[in-house]
Amino acid sequence: MHATQDTDRRFEALEIKVSYTEDLLEQLNMTIYRQQQRIDALVQQLADLRQRTPEDAGANRSARDELPPHY
Repeated sequence: MHATQDTDRRFEALEIKVSYTEDLLEQLNMTIYRQQQRIDALVQQLADLRQRTPEDAGANRSARDELPPHY
């Protein structure tokens, strides 16, 4: 009888651990999903910015153009 109680207790402890693990896995999956959404949005924003900026905008600039106005 003692072995059955011990087994039941161990089984219950395992069920609790599995439950916490499943919850944690779901939270991690949602975190990864939200991060991927943010990454996708940032990639889109970067692509939009690249389209708005001419390719050679920085090519004709010299180091002198980069000096602060007080020089």
